[in-house]
Amino acid sequence: MRFNYAKGIHSRQAHANLPEGTYEEELGRDGFFGDQVQFYRLNPNTNWTRIEGPLQPHSIQSYDLIPEDMNDPHGSPVKLLYNEDISLSISRRRESMPFFFRNADGDELHFIHKGGGRFESDFGAMSFEVGDYILVPKGTNYRFVYDTNENLSITVESRYAISFPDRGVIGQHAPFDYSKLETPEPDPVYESDQGEWELKIKKCDRFTSVFYPFCPMDVVGWAGSLTVLKLNVRDISNLMSEGMHLPPSVHSTFTAKGLYVCTFRPRSLEGNPNVERVPWGHRNIDFDEVFFIHDGQFTMSRTEGGKGAATGSISLNPAGLHHGPEPGVREASRKNWQKHARSEVTALNIDVELPLTMTDAAKAVEVPEYFKTWAVSED
Repeated sequence: MRFNYAKGIHSRQAHANLPEGTYEEELGRDGFFGDQVQFYRLNPNTNWTRIEGPLQPHSIQSYDLIPEDMNDPHGSPVKLLYNEDISLSISRRRESMPFFFRNADGDELHFIHKGGGRFESDFGAMSFEVGDYILVPKGTNYRFVYDTNENLSITVESRYAISFPDRGVIGQHAPFDYSKLETPEPDPVYESDQGEWELKIKKCDRFTSVFYPFCPMDVVGWAGSLTVLKLNVRDISNLMSEGMHLPPSVHSTFTAKGLYVCTFRPRSLEGNPNVERVPWGHRNIDFDEVFFIHDGQFTMSRTEGGKGAATGSISLNPAGLHHGPEPGVREASRKNWQKHARSEVTALNIDVELPLTMTDAAKAVEVPEYFKTWAVSED
């Protein structure tokens, strides 16, 4: 049991009935799972005038990236963020993979932002489309065969196994029913006139190519508990509350050691006018937060497609630095309150425990001085 203390002017219910003239800020341990405290401040925690030093918010524009695989079918995706356990990369290949690939460093979670086609692996083949998550176990041989020319996928690689979070009292059918998960059907290639087939293996971030006179996709059957899995975001239902703005952790879709991947989906907003609809100011002291906008408008941004908040943008809020809505967003939410209002965003929220490093490729396409999105005048 946790014991809460309360001093001074405060609300008896977090994220609701804020005292007049105050702004709420949450300091939490272990993401949203540990001990927390709500501060009731006289000013928004992000109303800074400037920031000096390495802890700054960043916004990476994925549409401006030109990965190797965009112009070279034999090329690789571009890595944007990484630590010793996790990496995040973008692929924009215009052609199908002419080789099979095996990641011997970790599990991969692919999210299809643009494009569609056929995913081939040891486990068999299955189609893929926009909005699909494809979970690929470490050591699996696979390749993407595209039906489309304009493609973009985001890949999270973890050296620890990626699985599903504990649902606790929620049960087995929310936020998605496990029966919605799809697995491939064996589809072996018995004969091929290609001649030579390449299997590219990544180990310790170094590549080795093994060549065969037959197609590596020759598995006629499989049995076991390890498999490729596919889940589309349309099959994920939001957990909602009429009287409480729920934390991002309730939207957790996948997890690994030091990693949570949450999926935000369109939903009805909270129906109680005394409840905050806009996320509160937050000091997530233990996790870097990465946010990828797949579709729609994010409620913490002032304008649709605004600076750093456009579809396809990737924001990074590093642990230690507080973050929150852009200036005026909370006030507008209260002023324009409507009973049946909705949020129409689909986004990925990726929380990573160990600090992430930005690559030069990411820095080359980030919004300059993105921290000024929240800056106020010194006058």
